[in-house]
Amino acid sequence: MSVTSPYGAWESPIDARLAAAHDGSPDFAGTVGDEVWWTEPRPAEGGRRDLVRRRADGTVQSPLPAPWNVRSRVMEYGGLSWAGAVLPDGRGPLVVFVHFPDQRLYAYEPGAPGTEPRPLSPVSSVGDGLRWADLQVRPERGEVWCVLEEFTGDGPTDVRRVIAAVPLDGSAAGDRGAVRELSDDAHRFVTAPRLSPDGRRAAWIAWDHPRMPWDGTELKLAEVGDEGTFLGARTLIGGPEESVAQVEWAPDGTLLAATDRTGWWNIHRVDTTSGDAVNLCPREEEFAGPAWRLGYRWFAALDSGLVAVLHGRGAQRLGLLDPATGELTDAPGEWTEWAGPLAVSGTRVIGTAAGPRTGFQVVELDTALPGLSAAPRVIGSAHHDAVDPAYLPEPVERTFTGPGGREIHAQLYPPANPGFAAPDGELPPYVIWVHGGPTSRVPLVLDLEIAYFTSRGIGVAEVNHGGSTGYGREYRNRLREQWGIVDVEDCAAVARTLAEEGTADRARLAIRGGSAGGWTAGASLTSTDVYACGTIRYPILDLTGWAAGGETHDFESQYLESLIGPLAEVPDRYRDRSPVQHADRVTAPFLMLQGLDDVICRPAQCERFLARIAGRGIPHAYRTFEGEGHGFRRESTLVASVEGELSLYGQVFGFTPPRVPLLELTK
Repeated sequence: MSVTSPYGAWESPIDARLAAAHDGSPDFAGTVGDEVWWTEPRPAEGGRRDLVRRRADGTVQSPLPAPWNVRSRVMEYGGLSWAGAVLPDGRGPLVVFVHFPDQRLYAYEPGAPGTEPRPLSPVSSVGDGLRWADLQVRPERGEVWCVLEEFTGDGPTDVRRVIAAVPLDGSAAGDRGAVRELSDDAHRFVTAPRLSPDGRRAAWIAWDHPRMPWDGTELKLAEVGDEGTFLGARTLIGGPEESVAQVEWAPDGTLLAATDRTGWWNIHRVDTTSGDAVNLCPREEEFAGPAWRLGYRWFAALDSGLVAVLHGRGAQRLGLLDPATGELTDAPGEWTEWAGPLAVSGTRVIGTAAGPRTGFQVVELDTALPGLSAAPRVIGSAHHDAVDPAYLPEPVERTFTGPGGREIHAQLYPPANPGFAAPDGELPPYVIWVHGGPTSRVPLVLDLEIAYFTSRGIGVAEVNHGGSTGYGREYRNRLREQWGIVDVEDCAAVARTLAEEGTADRARLAIRGGSAGGWTAGASLTSTDVYACGTIRYPILDLTGWAAGGETHDFESQYLESLIGPLAEVPDRYRDRSPVQHADRVTAPFLMLQGLDDVICRPAQCERFLARIAGRGIPHAYRTFEGEGHGFRRESTLVASVEGELSLYGQVFGFTPPRVPLLELTK
């Protein structure tokens, strides 16, 4: 029999520490011979990324103990931070990885007794030094090929990027001159190259400010000289309004690319002479995604001639594409969301997949099985119920209607707890969650942080507002010059609809978001009266300071040119849309959370906003965390953040959450 208690005051076995322990997902799964390796988060170990090894016999181990932290800072969001190969002399695998604290490349041979990782790349004292991502080990050349990000001065935009080769013998560990640059630095951004099967040609992707990679990129092709340098580089396809998200060579020498020239990222066969591109599977679906990190692969060509693909509208699923016929066959399985990068080895396809009842797991599909009769199997990061599934919400995908009749995609997580029920007639509070990016999308998968709230009687609505990916270029472009308008309106439309239909309590609506979602939360609190309170995490709040004041990193330093408009032409728009300029309009209590080491959304943004609100009598709290950058990774931070957020809702919504420290609000 359930206990009657107000929404928000329910007891739950999902505490903040449990939610923190399950924060993050496995990532960058790949193969080294018959083995599969990937990275995993370790919140309880200072938030480091662990490198996990699955041997051919199925045993799993972590060969690199703390403090090794496998994570790149290229473009600050990083990318593929490890790569491996089987050495030809039979010594076993060689793995090269980026160590987060110093951003150096290290080589590691786990089969060699007593072997410690040895540095391969040098240290630079200029600016933020040298960084590496999108690694490819090439033992036949005795090198690792990757993207080099090199700072040329002390400013965040004093940087150049090239494709480079680092010797595996360690000769460059103390000598920058031993690092060979394979490409020039004609473009601001590049991805690592894909070598043709005969090794004679290289293809890669490049783009320049002010475009972001989902706006417009170029597919480059060059001959590979005897020393590995690229000769006669030229553009095959792409441009300011065409985003080429990925390029790969098929085993037969065919060049494949995911481009959105049709309005959707579809896979094309590209003629290497003329640049003519043929759509292999024309669909109003996405076969790729936004390149926030280098090294992602949404498709991978198999030796059989088939192409493993991630595709879908919104959520992506795994399929096998026959490029000769255009036939696409989906892999069976209970997972509703697949994520890249995909890796292939022989007949095997490896990726990560999740669903409403499982977090992301490392999953393998053997395409040699006849007719895909056997489902993919979990081979790593296997899900184990940390709590009785009865305490988990039953999510619902919804399409809402926004201003002008436009569609808004969202997913709802209603309150759920088998031991409690609310008093008759009481409606639950709801929190609108806004994803980062803003050119991104939030998947519908198990998230114990969401369950932390829903199991206590607080509903959550995640909104993939206009500008989100997964729904085609037109949907993505809704945010062009409309950031702070479309995202705010879409979130408000979802919140109001939930109240009008009797799903949520109109007087107890909140908004929360981080990074770009923090911007939307801040803009919502300063421009609408929809929300009773909000949680603002590592936000952007001052557009002028962010764009012109050097308060962010190089990758996004001109992002606002498309989200807001050209700064030189519409400077007033930057001022007028910034929440910091309208702090006097805030009437709702809020919690602000900020990492002190954040170089993407710096603490100065929060501090400037708080200075404007000082003395106005608005209850608020500001919590900062040493050692945290953009996005929280440490267990202690995650616990403090989620408990502080719940305490805020309790104080504003009128309930007392059990066993949660009181968040002190100042005025």
